[in-house]
Amino acid sequence: MRHRPYGLWAGTAILVVLAVMAVAPGLFTATDPNAADVEAILQAPGGSHWLGTDQNGRDLYARIVYGAGPSLVIGAGATAAALVVGTLLGIAAAQSGRVVDQVLSRLLDVVLSVPGLLLVFLVVAVLGPGGTTAAVGLAVVSVPGFARMARAEVIGLRGHPYVEAAHGFGWSRPQVIARHVLPNALGPVLALATVSLGSMIVAGSSLSFVGLGPQPPTAEWGAMLAGSREFLAFAWWPAAFPGAAITMAVLAVTVVGQHLQRSVDRRQR
Repeated sequence: MRHRPYGLWAGTAILVVLAVMAVAPGLFTATDPNAADVEAILQAPGGSHWLGTDQNGRDLYARIVYGAGPSLVIGAGATAAALVVGTLLGIAAAQSGRVVDQVLSRLLDVVLSVPGLLLVFLVVAVLGPGGTTAAVGLAVVSVPGFARMARAEVIGLRGHPYVEAAHGFGWSRPQVIARHVLPNALGPVLALATVSLGSMIVAGSSLSFVGLGPQPPTAEWGAMLAGSREFLAFAWWPAAFPGAAITMAVLAVTVVGQHLQRSVDRRQR
């Protein structure tokens, strides 16, 4: 009996909904996420507020919907930047000769030698807090991993017959890289990016939790968690629902990423 990938379907559906939510939150709610109601502070879920309200009387459902954008953009932006820069550095290291390879490899080793959290804090200290800054800091930390994978894939492809044949036909090195090396090396790197996206979402929310991400009153899941800490003893919902949103997004990304990783591994065997 053929196995049906229900987990993959569910994960993909969740990601599609979250992506639409991030791009067009107005399709899911007409409520202003920053509209405060002093008469509805910390109102429990139910009635006109499905998920309750926060410490400022703002609708939690609206804030979670609008918070999907900043929360996912930080993770996706950091992953995309690390993917592009890391892949280009990996290809350059593998294709530019021994000296360039050694220089780039040592630079990547230097980045890896610095604790990731410290490096992110350094970037934020220089550029200032904010969503873009958080994404840049996370991207800098993640570049070496993508660069090393891209380098390993390109080195493994250099000796393949079709690559040598392309050189034999007089193709230039950029043409060979663009038409043969990059398409075949990109699969594993993209699979890594999908798996890494979940970690980036968590890391971005963590930065917002400590005040280094998007600044108030911007709705962002990690910042919402931070704002709910003082009220956990008598109001669980301001923390539970943003936490559930982060968990659901990370689980969906992880399931889809692992499926892509297995697909790439099967093709390479």
